[in-house]
Amino acid sequence: MRIATWNINSVRLRLGLLEKFIDKYKPDVICLQETKAMDDVFPALALVAKGYKHQHIHGMKSYNGVAILSRLPLSKPGIKHWQGKEDRRHIFAELPDGTEIHCCYVPAGGDIPDPKANIKFAHKLGFMDEMTKWWQGRKDNRKAKILVGDLNVAPLENDVWSHKQMLDIVSHTPIEVEKLTRWQKSHNFIDAIRHFVSPEKKLYSWWSYRANDWEASDRGRRLDHIWITPTMVTALKRAEIVREARSWGPKPSDHVPVILDVG
Repeated sequence: MRIATWNINSVRLRLGLLEKFIDKYKPDVICLQETKAMDDVFPALALVAKGYKHQHIHGMKSYNGVAILSRLPLSKPGIKHWQGKEDRRHIFAELPDGTEIHCCYVPAGGDIPDPKANIKFAHKLGFMDEMTKWWQGRKDNRKAKILVGDLNVAPLENDVWSHKQMLDIVSHTPIEVEKLTRWQKSHNFIDAIRHFVSPEKKLYSWWSYRANDWEASDRGRRLDHIWITPTMVTALKRAEIVREARSWGPKPSDHVPVILDVG
């Protein structure tokens, strides 16, 4: 089974890029973030035509929005809201083998890494705290779970282009890394991508639109993640960050797809 996650940054604007990705990489399950589309205008039929007749979508106009698209049947669909906001950031469902898959979009947090001066940053930290508490209460070592999405934190030193220069930049600040790590440990999640790629190696999934030549400067961050529960480790086969998608045009997403093969 091939699972993919992608912050598509508008599913309607980039439907052609999503179809290109599907044709080339043929994932069984695709989790999207930042779909930016109400459910009634989500391009569901176009994606059914591509083989994804099982869909769990939860969107809003112009902002946020998440979706799980699957060739395999989905059951027990659920939606979670955090921090007292119904801002369409977390959905989940079960795959036929009972594996629970969660699609998450963590708030970006604005530009100022100070929760007192920046309400968006406070929201982000609180979001991760609530997630941690919820996952702590759901520990079940017998049930396989996968959590994917744009978690908007690059936790490791080599998940950013310059650890020292990024320490006071939102997405790599020590408090964000601490809270994301606590969330990950709350359910004993394993970073499936770093299972295949050594922490000593630079690895990114996002490059800013502000860079005139993103590929030459390569000032990226690894914001998009796939976590698995420990019982799934023996099933891991392969992982890939589809770097080439950052050049798909004419208007690519600033994020690229992340793929995990399990079997």
